[in-house]
Amino acid sequence: MSDREAQFRELAKKTTVFRVPGMDTVAVRRDETYRVTEEGALQMDVYTPAAGTGGAPPVVVITLGYPDPQGLFRRFGWHVSWAQLLAASGVAAVIYANRQPAADIHGVLKHIRDHAGTLGVDGSRIGLLACSGHGPVALSALTADGTLKCAALLYTFTMDLDGAEHVANAAKQFFFADACAGKSMADLPAGVPLLLGRAGQDQFPGLNEALDRFVAGALARNLPVSLVNHPAGVHAFDLEEDSELSRGIIRQVLAFLCLHLGVR
Repeated sequence: MSDREAQFRELAKKTTVFRVPGMDTVAVRRDETYRVTEEGALQMDVYTPAAGTGGAPPVVVITLGYPDPQGLFRRFGWHVSWAQLLAASGVAAVIYANRQPAADIHGVLKHIRDHAGTLGVDGSRIGLLACSGHGPVALSALTADGTLKCAALLYTFTMDLDGAEHVANAAKQFFFADACAGKSMADLPAGVPLLLGRAGQDQFPGLNEALDRFVAGALARNLPVSLVNHPAGVHAFDLEEDSELSRGIIRQVLAFLCLHLGVR
């Protein structure tokens, strides 16, 4: 096993530093096929709140920016623990496999809306959650889908603005989809609330430079954007730093998603 593989496996085991009662016992509908192509079926897992919590819950799609046809991220600690946190907070969560990140997210969204009754969710209230290299796909989905209610992005790459190439260079180095290439702030919908979590000591080159430009652009357009900055936070601080500030930011993300998806 290479050092890179060993690091990946170790990271895959880590879960969020904040937990809530009931998150380990939420219901999970596994291996739901959402799209079939010549290359085979693509599946997703749906985490749902406990029965009797008040009608069909809204949904947060935990967005992927990397091709993952085998669904490794569906067992990845970050994704699973966030899905559990959401479901325990009253919001269904979806984790999915994909082959083409920028295209397959729309297959996921369509399947949720078309089969909301079977899945036991409210397909009219969908938000997005993304981290790291998954951010550009989430932002791209916002530019193309006018019905999404909100998005929370934690220490994510965003989009290149004003001739910068921070995101493009990182996408080449780390192999995530630069789904916002060629897009600008003008492509984002004006009324969709965004929450951005910033790691002040993020070690990925160009990430905060692109994020800071993005925040400035969002404010220039007067978009409904909120910024939470963790000054000493490193990349993946919600996994790596068991501190009150990290836990507080996780609480803020959950509260933001619940608020804008109508969970009281």
